[in-house]
Amino acid sequence: MEQMKSALPSKSGAAAPQLDRSPVSGGGLSQDGKFSYGYASSPGKRSSMEDFYETRIDGVDGKVVGLFGVFDGHGGVRAAEYVKQNLFSNLISHPKFITDTKSAIVEAYNRTDSDFLKSDNSQNKDAGSTASTAIIVGDKLIVANVGDSRAVISRGGKAIAVSRDHKPDQTDERQRIEDAGGFVIWAGTWRVGGVLAVSRAFGDRLLKQYVVADPEINEAVAMVKPIENPEEAAKKLMQEASHRGSVDNITCVVVRFLDKPE
Repeated sequence: MEQMKSALPSKSGAAAPQLDRSPVSGGGLSQDGKFSYGYASSPGKRSSMEDFYETRIDGVDGKVVGLFGVFDGHGGVRAAEYVKQNLFSNLISHPKFITDTKSAIVEAYNRTDSDFLKSDNSQNKDAGSTASTAIIVGDKLIVANVGDSRAVISRGGKAIAVSRDHKPDQTDERQRIEDAGGFVIWAGTWRVGGVLAVSRAFGDRLLKQYVVADPEINEAVAMVKPIENPEEAAKKLMQEASHRGSVDNITCVVVRFLDKPE
């Protein structure tokens, strides 16, 4: 995909077709010149592709907004594809998106989850998806995460995790699950009900009562800091994850904040 200079809205990203194992990448620049972004995605060593991503620049109430997300599906692609297609649309159409962005995010996440469960048929009871998202509204950056996809920010060249992996063995997550009548047991890794290795996700109908919505981080930031083009930075991260033996689908989104134009 050619580098997009500016557009409202921009073309959004999607997972590579399942039969095409070639990596995909692309990028763009916000209309106001305040940030650029790049993405790279590959099935890796897996025979199927359950990762989806969204890279979107839009206009809401006269403001330029950036919306970026990685959605890691499990139990098939249905949930991740649905979240990719609906989450950000639900968010920017929320009446409080500009005035109370945090509340809008919470409600949009829950609405997307509820709508997916209503629309999904009984053949997809195990379909679910994580979501790691970064939303830029003016000079404000908000990261919202469900599941175990990781968001990291670089400050002064140092990596700072800005999302927490939702794992069933975390004290508070385990307590929440047990309080709801569920259980966490070891089955190769800690799993909710002995099934799911994340404690929050979209979908997962059979575990919904309990399931409510790692590269080395420092090195990852140091690795891409000198790479000015965010698409090339995302490709570098993707390649490094593969070289280090990742057997999962690999999807990276890099957003670079630019100096304000003169």
